[in-house]
Amino acid sequence: MQRPTARRALARTALAGTAAALAVLATAGPAAAHVTIAAPSTVAGAYTLLTVSVPHGCDGDATTAVAVQIPEPINAVTPSVNPNWEVEKVMADLPEPITDSHGNEVTQRVDQIVYTANTPLPDELRDAFELSLRLPEEAAGQTLYFPVVQTCTAGDHPWIEIPAEGQDADALESPAPSITVTAAEAADAEEADAEPAQGEEAAEAADDPDGTDPVTYVALAIGMIGAALGAFALVRSRRA
Repeated sequence: MQRPTARRALARTALAGTAAALAVLATAGPAAAHVTIAAPSTVAGAYTLLTVSVPHGCDGDATTAVAVQIPEPINAVTPSVNPNWEVEKVMADLPEPITDSHGNEVTQRVDQIVYTANTPLPDELRDAFELSLRLPEEAAGQTLYFPVVQTCTAGDHPWIEIPAEGQDADALESPAPSITVTAAEAADAEEADAEPAQGEEAAEAADDPDGTDPVTYVALAIGMIGAALGAFALVRSRRA
């Protein structure tokens, strides 16, 4: 297992130098699937749970560590425990102290989250890591990138490429995982658009309180008539 200082230096070096990263990619070769980040909610000013998915190793080699760079608008991150990995927060000093939502003075931010495998993750297996954080209100409408360095037994794969303005991210060989932050107003508008449809359903339910289709009523009526005729025929046969 690598020492924390070595992991810290490795992640910072790989994330800082694009030229060095491309040199590593040339030796590691492109992967079949990307490291990705997914979130159930991306509303600015709200808390969300990011899921970092690592679908494979590095060109056949097992994964030993995953370092996630946290973009600067985000200061605090709470990583979830994964029993197969040791997790470490790498802190960085803020240019100026800030006051958090609880009124506390904060002088540092979370710069990276580093997961180190207790046992190397085989190339043919996948794993995921969850990070709890609050999306900054000032990031509304922006795309936040989370560069990732995947360390394997025989090298690294830096997922750090960020598309230039107007460039298609799908064209990149090793794109940095990202999410697009949604403005709170846009989220409220989406909910408002969904309300009329729900209102129509409520109106239909009011017209038919039991929620039963008219065809069902017809079928029930026919069945009752048939049962009555059968009972009448049975009584006549007994009298005869």
